[in-house]
Amino acid sequence: MESNTNWGSTLRKTQQSETFQHRLEQFNPGMVWLDPSNRVTALNDVAMQILGPAAEQSLGVEKSGLLGLNVLQLHPERSRSKLSFILDSQAPVGCPIQSPPPVAMMINIPDKVLMVKVSKMIGAGGIVGTCMVFYDLTDATTMPAAPATAQVLPPRRLYKIPVYRKNRVVLIELSEVLRFEGDGHYTTIATRDDRYLSNLSLTDLEKRLDPEVYVRVHRSHIVSIRDIIELVRNKDSVSLRMTGHEQSLIPVSRAKVAQLKDLLGIV
Repeated sequence: MESNTNWGSTLRKTQQSETFQHRLEQFNPGMVWLDPSNRVTALNDVAMQILGPAAEQSLGVEKSGLLGLNVLQLHPERSRSKLSFILDSQAPVGCPIQSPPPVAMMINIPDKVLMVKVSKMIGAGGIVGTCMVFYDLTDATTMPAAPATAQVLPPRRLYKIPVYRKNRVVLIELSEVLRFEGDGHYTTIATRDDRYLSNLSLTDLEKRLDPEVYVRVHRSHIVSIRDIIELVRNKDSVSLRMTGHEQSLIPVSRAKVAQLKDLLGIV
C-alpha cells in the first residue's frame, strides 16, 4: 500500500510539472541585450514593463533611460553579486563561434520572482555581448500582495519555490519543505523525500516565508517549526533534529535559542 501511495504521489508531481511546463511555454519572455560591459543596449516590451518600474523605484530613472545602464543597477543590491558571478563566469569554450550553455538563476525585483537564463553571444571576433531571457513566475509562486498603507509594498509571500533541474523549471510546494541550508550563492532545499538547489538566498527566502512556520535558527539554516522532532543539547550547543528520511541535525545559534524555545513552548 505504501509503495502505491508513493507511486501515486510521484505521478501527481510529474503531471503537475508537465502542466507547468506547458504553461511556461505560453509565457511571453523578457529579453535584454547587453554589450560586453553589461550595459543594456536593447530590450523587448516585456522586459521594459518589468525593469522599468524597478529602475524608477531604485534609481529614479525613467523607462526611456534604461538604455546604457549597467544591468546590475537594475537589481537589488543583495542580488548584484549573484548576477555578477553568473555574468562574469560565462566564457567561450571550444569553437570560438559557439556560445556557452545558458545558466539559470533566480532574481527578486523588487516584488517579482524571475527565472533568468544568461548566455554570451559570440561573433566572428569573439564576445559581442550577452543575451538575458527571463520569465516572470511571480503569480505562479507567490500569494497576492496584501493591502498595505505604506508606499512600498512588502514582498509577496511564497507558496511555491521555482528551481531549475534537468533543463526544466520545477515548482516545489512549500508545504513539502523541511528546511533551507545556505551555501554561498546557492541554497539547498530539503523536502520530505528529495533535495534541490536554488539560486534564492536565505535572506530572500526569509522575507517571503511565513514567520509562524519558518524560522531562521542559524546564519546558514531556516527550518520548518512543525517538522522539528527533537531539541538536542550538547554541552554549550543546541541542535534540532528534523523529520524526513535524512533525520537532519541542524545547529542553532546562541542568539536564537530563546526565540526557538518560545516558539516551541519550551520553558
